[in-house]
Amino acid sequence: MSIEHRLTELGITLPSPPNPVATYVPFVQVGDLLFISGMVPSRDGRVVFRGKVGREISKEQAYEAAKLSLLNALVTIRRAASSLDRVQRIVRMTGYVASGEGFVEQPFVINGASDLLVALFGEAGRHARVAVGVAELPMGVPVELELIVQLVSGVRLETQR
Repeated sequence: MSIEHRLTELGITLPSPPNPVATYVPFVQVGDLLFISGMVPSRDGRVVFRGKVGREISKEQAYEAAKLSLLNALVTIRRAASSLDRVQRIVRMTGYVASGEGFVEQPFVINGASDLLVALFGEAGRHARVAVGVAELPMGVPVELELIVQLVSGVRLETQR
């Protein structure tokens, strides 16, 4: 089944692609690997979740923030490769969780993104992962994700703008 069709089946609408907020590009391709820059829980250029997990926001809210961050990564992949169907495998995800003192459930939070990847891509969505707690993240967000994605061999991406 097409990943694009699977999104529709799950009732997921991807947001508009986020714009970089500093001096970097949203993605870089090296061979058949696509490196996705850090994605945060924003929609239409506005941060949706702010605060530290275990303090200002709950782990359940942070799980949703991880899902939204992943949707921003997916729309960036789609923009880069023209279609999510060109993804061969999700290789690795690194998830950063702005954690209040004593919060140790970073893996639960990042499962918001991991669970969605598996729901969309099946076995090709199972990935190596790091879930780490940090003191602060840009713009006060609770979650930031970066991904490495393997594309179907021979797919050359559009030049970034």
